[in-house]
Order: sequence, then structure tokens, then C-alpha cells
Amino acid sequence: MISSLSHPACDLGEGPTYDRHTDTAWWFDITGRKLLEHRFADASTRVHGLSRAASALARVDATRQVLFTEDGLALRDTATGALTPLAAIEADNPQTRSNDARVHPCGAMWLGTMGWEAQPGAGTIYHYRAGVLTPLFPEITIPNAICFSPGGDIGYFADTARNTVFRVALDATTGLPTGAPEVWRDSFDGGPDGAVVDSEGCLLIAIWGGSAVVRYTPDGREGARIDLPVSQPTCPAFIGPEADRLLVTSAAIGLDTPGSGDRSGDGLCHIVELAVPGLHAPDVVI
Repeated sequence: MISSLSHPACDLGEGPTYDRHTDTAWWFDITGRKLLEHRFADASTRVHGLSRAASALARVDATRQVLFTEDGLALRDTATGALTPLAAIEADNPQTRSNDARVHPCGAMWLGTMGWEAQPGAGTIYHYRAGVLTPLFPEITIPNAICFSPGGDIGYFADTARNTVFRVALDATTGLPTGAPEVWRDSFDGGPDGAVVDSEGCLLIAIWGGSAVVRYTPDGREGARIDLPVSQPTCPAFIGPEADRLLVTSAAIGLDTPGSGDRSGDGLCHIVELAVPGLHAPDVVI
């Protein structure tokens, strides 16, 4: 069964995450410069305007979050919404912005940048932990599908422009690569966008243009397909106290008639019940 949250449709909905401590989902409208907050306790949604575009969020503790913005990382006070610069990332390059990101089980955060116009090779994937920013993989056009195995010893990331997801061995204690990336899968019915890994180590990948989230085994075999009433699903996140539901953001950008016909949910968040639970996002170490 698929349900939808009631909220203003996003032009480019992205970067969902879930705070299990407050039973709250967060996500962004990147081009609209908005942060959306949905509290499941009373089914209320708040929209927070932002001074600059942002695409991902991670919890630090009960009072602070990290936002991945177009010019770097910023600390957000959850009570006031005030932003404090934390780490500059390509702040001197107005052609790039933030895109996909995910927190590794050790508390490190992988962060992917890209060109505003998806310029070929303009992006880079970085590793951030405890104040140290390290470039990992340069010359990425559209970084996506950043996620990690339950034990943290394997990392995944996509270059959506190449229709390819890569796999790389990691040091589970640091989230840093211990070898070179290798192609994990390079055949998708649409573009591989955001992804998460469930408790069995399977990847659930949003397929941009494919109207679905597809579950893949760790060896790259396609499994269950979750069809969605959207043209452009962007990113999933596990939600609920048991992480047994999936929230999926979507985008209306570039569509001639968004929210029409069988794709009535373009730009909205959709929720799916899962047979296999996922894992809650860890806090980031700043």
C-alpha cells in the first residue's frame, strides 16, 4: 500500500532523512530553497525557507543538524533554524551545488557535488568526519545512490549521467576507501538516483524516469519493484520506530504536466510499507 504526505509539491524534492528520536521526517526542495519537516505524531508539515539551496541533512544531537548546502556544510539550530557555517565545500565555484549525501555507520558523511547544469565531470564526492574534509572521487557528473552496507565495509555511489552504480571497499571504522571503485551495475530502466541499504544488505534505489524504487541484492541482481505514482522519484529514506516503512521524495521539475494522470504525485513524498526493515540513519560526527 502506498500513501502520500500532505505538503506543498516540490520542484526538486530530495535528501529525505528521518529522526527516530522525534519521529520526524525532513527533506528539501533544492531549487525552491526550502527545508520541509513532517511530524508524524500530529501529521503536520512545516516549510522552512532557506537562504541558499541545500540538498541533505544529518542529525548531530538533540539540538543541532548539519545541512549540506550549495557552498558547504552548515550547522542548523533545530529550535531557531539559525545556520552557522561549518565547512566550506566548493564555495568559490558558483557553477556547482550540493546533491546526494549519506552518513556512514561510523558517523562520517559522504557528500556529492555537481554542476547546476549537470556539466560533465563537474562534481566530486567528499568524505567528512570530525572537521576533516577529504576528496574521494572527482569528475562525477551527477553523484547519487550514496549508501553503505550494514557493517560499513562497503560503499556504493552512482554517476547517474553514466547510468552506473559503483562499489568500493571501505574501512568500517572510518568510512574511507581501502581500494578503487568497481562497477557494481550499469543497466537501469531509468537513472539510478538516491539509495538506501536495508537490514539484509540490499539496495533500494529510486529510478529517475522509471516511476519506481527497485530493490537489488548485494551482488547486483534485481528483485522487488515498488511502482510509484510519480515520473521522477528521487531518494528513499527508512522511517518509523522500526524502520519498516520507506519515504520517497520526487520531483516535478522538467515535466510538461506534473501531477497528471497516473503520475498524480509528482513532487510529493510517498510512503511504502516494507517486508524487510531498513536501518536508522546514524548521527554525524562533526
